[in-house]
Amino acid sequence: MSVILGSKRPLIELLSNTLVNLIAKVYLIPQNNASPVVHSLIYPRVRISVIIQVMKKEAIQRKATPIYSGVLKYFPDAIKEVARVSQAGNDQHHKNKPLHWDRSKSTDELDALTRHLVDHASGHELDTDGQRHLAKVVWRALAMLQKELEK
Repeated sequence: MSVILGSKRPLIELLSNTLVNLIAKVYLIPQNNASPVVHSLIYPRVRISVIIQVMKKEAIQRKATPIYSGVLKYFPDAIKEVARVSQAGNDQHHKNKPLHWDRSKSTDELDALTRHLVDHASGHELDTDGQRHLAKVVWRALAMLQKELEK
């Protein structure tokens, strides 16, 4: 590749900016284990410090959401029960298909949640399929919350 520029500096700056932008995108993907220390030797420190600040902010936000210690660890048996309901629903509506949430068949969360809550309150612990009404209440509540959060 030949450069028709009087100096190689503009090309080096262009490549550097492109690489810094690529690194910035990579750093915003949580699965990446790239080391900011290694990259700070190659790329401008100012831009790396911005990337590191973004990473630290995201880490603080993730730690402020204690999924394991604040939910799963508190309610392991209840979570398992809701997972059983999820599998039973999938088996009922989609025999021989992988577990998935068919949102086209899940449109009446509040009505279904209320029906299961009333059945439980009426003394019926289990639904006709053998699943717990309260686990179905929780599944429907989670479905409704998920849809609300996605708005």
